[in-house]
Amino acid sequence: MRVVAKIGTASITDDRGAVDLVALAKLADEVAGLRRSGHEVIVVSSGAVAAGVAALGLAARPSDMQTVQALSAVGQSRLVEAYNQEFARHGLVGAQVLLDPHDFVDRVQYLHARRTIERLLELGCVPVVNENDAIANDELRYGDNDRLAALVANSVGADVLVLLTDMDGVYTADPRRDPSATLIPLVRSGDPLLAIRADAGGSGRGSGGMASKLTAARMASWSGIRSVIARASRPDVLAGAASAELVGTTFEAHDRTLSARKLWIAFASEVAGVLRVDEGAERALTERPSSLLPAGIVAAEGGFVVGDTVDIAGSSGRVFARGLVAVDAPVVRTVLGLHTGELPAGVNHEVVHRDDLVVLPT
Repeated sequence: MRVVAKIGTASITDDRGAVDLVALAKLADEVAGLRRSGHEVIVVSSGAVAAGVAALGLAARPSDMQTVQALSAVGQSRLVEAYNQEFARHGLVGAQVLLDPHDFVDRVQYLHARRTIERLLELGCVPVVNENDAIANDELRYGDNDRLAALVANSVGADVLVLLTDMDGVYTADPRRDPSATLIPLVRSGDPLLAIRADAGGSGRGSGGMASKLTAARMASWSGIRSVIARASRPDVLAGAASAELVGTTFEAHDRTLSARKLWIAFASEVAGVLRVDEGAERALTERPSSLLPAGIVAAEGGFVVGDTVDIAGSSGRVFARGLVAVDAPVVRTVLGLHTGELPAGVNHEVVHRDDLVVLPT
């Protein structure tokens, strides 16, 4: 079995932001246990920025992106050093893998990253993945490692994605505010919970929250991968998740799967605008693999440019698809409703190509 285990900043650092060696040792022990059972394990680890804050003695995590990126460079080396020390107790070798969104959008980069991780697993290493915060373009970064973990799980064909956090799983309400909230142990593949919005708030030491974990669970489900959200401090949490025990909240895999690139378009990219289409265009896009043409567009909102991600909404206002746009917003507005033969010279005939378009799960 191939397991991707993601651990959040709040679960791997202390209140000062320093790496919590006790928590890290527990994780390493559990990874080693899975390896002894014959499983392959990839760790997706947050904590670099927080570790950088602690290393430099700052009172709080800064908000400006340039400083945050610099702090990630300071903290990443310390984070990996700690992993190497803990893995070494079990005779395991850790391997740092830093990724950015481009690695999942560009086909060549995607295949290269996947081959690298596959080779590390063949060599018996434990890949430790993190977003390449130090050099990532602010407009192209994930912002949290939950979605990154889901994309990694998709790319390597993982059997299970485990999202380790500081809560027992997903509740019917926020248990910190509602004492009647109860844990949801299992979410079926068709359950509406896969589409709900959750509180984005977290510990303050990281950038995720339950909302990003639910997004990652949706991504895993639509990759055909079972996922689990569980408390990192729970004893034998990885072994339980691997053996399909209900150790937190388990999300079943869906029978429909998306490629890593389309997962990125659907769930991980930032939306720069909205294209509103007529009923005929909505039927064409949802009932068969079609590109979005100017003839079916009735309105274009936002200042998007070529390569940006846009939502596609039907006549009811419901967003039913998402894609990478191939025409700038001002040009789209000049060709609304025009058929292909009526388009000015030089205008792309396909506003969103079918290879760059994803019909969203309902």
